[in-house]
Amino acid sequence: MGILSRASYVIRSKVNAVLNRAEDPTETLDYSYEQLRDELQDVKQGIADLTTQKKRLEIQKRRLEENVEKHNEQARQAVEQDREDLARQALEKKKQKMSQIEELEGQIQDLQAQQDQLVEQKDELQKQIEQFRTKKETMKARHEAAKASARVNEAMTGAGDEMQDINQAIERAEERTEDMEARSQAMDELREDGVLENQLSDKSSLEQELEEVQQKGSVDAELDTLKAEMGKAEDGDSGSSNADVSEADLEQELADDATQVDVDESEVESELDELKDDEQ
Repeated sequence: MGILSRASYVIRSKVNAVLNRAEDPTETLDYSYEQLRDELQDVKQGIADLTTQKKRLEIQKRRLEENVEKHNEQARQAVEQDREDLARQALEKKKQKMSQIEELEGQIQDLQAQQDQLVEQKDELQKQIEQFRTKKETMKARHEAAKASARVNEAMTGAGDEMQDINQAIERAEERTEDMEARSQAMDELREDGVLENQLSDKSSLEQELEEVQQKGSVDAELDTLKAEMGKAEDGDSGSSNADVSEADLEQELADDATQVDVDESEVESELDELKDDEQ
């Protein structure tokens, strides 16, 4: 096989594969049915043409038969008038017309035979068309049912093109969500470790850490002050049972204070200064 032959074969196979994928069985059946109907119409047209030609020959034959009778009458009249020569001419024309009539009869018989054959073909073709129409509708119904069943199965199993697109969209959404969750957790971890500074604050991480240490020292100093005052109170009035506070009551009081609204930071600083002055 030459190069051109192989190329032609490959091209034809590719085109045939494309046509097979693009072919719709229902449309193909409808087209085949219309083709058969067109063929039936051609056969009917052929029968009509043959019938018309046969009718023309029959009319021509009838006119010749009339001429035969006319020439026969002319020959009789010539014989009565003792005009044998005229009678002979009339009889010769009669013979010619009869020969033409025989030829026309043969043509008419041939046309009739063709007409009968076409009528048989037309009847047979019409029967096949009716059978094909019934089979076509049955095949179309089966094809539509099979196609619907395939769509349902594809939807249930996720094997269809649309379901594949949906599944891919879900997978992409899950991947983006997981990326965002991982990014959020990483930012939280970096912020807790102090790697990232609070962009809403004008203080650096070092300043914030020093501020936290200072605040913790203020709280410790206030706690020491409270302990000292409580120690003095116990020395001055140790016999008073009403001044004693149990540990459980103190914890409850602190828990209640935690639920109250935070006081102003300036008030805390002022109170802390007063406690330092008293201690000095």
